[in-house]
Amino acid sequence: MSKPLDAIIIGAGHNGLVCAAHLARAGRQVLVLEAASQPGGLGATREFAPGFRASVAHTLPQFGRKLVADLALENHGFRLAASALPTVALCPDGSGHITIADGTLSGACAADTAAYKAYQALLQKFAKAINPFWHKRPPVLGSGGLRDAATLGLFGWNLRTLGKTDLREMMRMIALPARDLMDEYFHSPLLKAALSWDANVGSKLAPRSPNNAVIALLYRMSGDLTGGLPLASGGTGGLMDALAKAACANGAGLRLDSPVAKVVVEQGRAVGVALASGELIRAQKIVSNADPKTSFFQLLGARHLDIQFTHRIRRLRTDGYVAKLHLALDRLPTFTGLAYPGGRLLLAPTMQFIENAYDEAKYGGYARRLPMEVLLPSLQDDRLAPAGQHVLSALVQYAPYTVNGGWDAQRKDFLDNAVASLAQYAPDIRDCIVASELLTPTDLEQQFGLTGGHWHHGEFALDNWWMNRPTYGASQYRTPVSGFYLCGAGSHPGGGIMGAAGSNAAAAILEER
Repeated sequence: MSKPLDAIIIGAGHNGLVCAAHLARAGRQVLVLEAASQPGGLGATREFAPGFRASVAHTLPQFGRKLVADLALENHGFRLAASALPTVALCPDGSGHITIADGTLSGACAADTAAYKAYQALLQKFAKAINPFWHKRPPVLGSGGLRDAATLGLFGWNLRTLGKTDLREMMRMIALPARDLMDEYFHSPLLKAALSWDANVGSKLAPRSPNNAVIALLYRMSGDLTGGLPLASGGTGGLMDALAKAACANGAGLRLDSPVAKVVVEQGRAVGVALASGELIRAQKIVSNADPKTSFFQLLGARHLDIQFTHRIRRLRTDGYVAKLHLALDRLPTFTGLAYPGGRLLLAPTMQFIENAYDEAKYGGYARRLPMEVLLPSLQDDRLAPAGQHVLSALVQYAPYTVNGGWDAQRKDFLDNAVASLAQYAPDIRDCIVASELLTPTDLEQQFGLTGGHWHHGEFALDNWWMNRPTYGASQYRTPVSGFYLCGAGSHPGGGIMGAAGSNAAAAILEER
């Protein structure tokens, strides 16, 4: 790149790539620096055993059609292996599985089936009111300009159009624990557990935790790629590769194996980065796709920040509670009572079962039987495993970042518990396993640079949402240090494969020209 750089983006995760693509498309000279040997971060598809491939992120519920169109991702190879995976709540004895597909239930009683329609209709109303604001820069209260006032006004108008009854209900429900919400609507313990899963997965929360069940559910519903639960071809890495190609096609540079050691600050302004190799690269703007704690304390340095601001960043809750399990299988396991395990399988028979596992993790332990979300993505995409063999990809709750005795000592026992939990539903699973990979929160921290191993870069909660994400003073992608910006999942709107933080950050940067 012969011209002076307008922006350096630290980290080629999906938000960094989205930000780079938008800036480059607007004519800016952009360079993305990635520490790993491939782009994509948690979304990268990796070989975890010879011939078996998977990514830490495994579905795209929050991804949208607009981003696909804006960056011409299909021209760069993005495809779906499945457009709408069903969700199957597995009954332990195989006698009463409940399937959620295309907005309907099967296997549930008549009362729950009717209640589900009403429940979904109400959430869809709420989602329609909230969805535009995932893709807007959050407003600043009091000191904001006309744009911020307009955003607040539109937010208020959208809520007002819900009508008095639905608005009251939304305000009542917004901080309800998932358990209370599910108990109000449904009878089946299995269905309640399944529907509460998306309110808490990835967070240091459980069904009884008051905070953000409805907001988390609405965030999960924000994608419109297919109207269902999409699965990318080639694993989530297929999308990451398309984003990298789109960024480069628009003129951005991408350097892999280039870890950034620090942000260079001169006279109170970020002016460049120093690589771990010692190389110095200068640019007008430095944009961090890392989590807020890494961005402010490791890359920038607390000495450049006000003490009250650093206190707020230090208090961000960044301890991960989810482990990722990958199994290489020499054949398809048999799930009791399930003809075809081609959907998202939830292993959580009751909300109390989830709560019990959470209680163990709160005190540094873990349960003998673990709640899990399981996919067999090789059923939809045979490129992920050798012919006739399969990949099992599972999110395992609850795995505390700080475990009693340390993860080196506890890894095998936790893995045994996870496999035993699977065997309760698929009795022959042990005979199918040829290799395994368990990524604990500490592994995610060490391998992907996530403080605490938290895949959202911090809890997705009411006190860390919208204009408070990650905190006031940095909620609009700008930071207290001139020339230094955020574009990662620790910013609004949050984690998951969405890309909105990257595109919103690019818009904020382009406004400043």
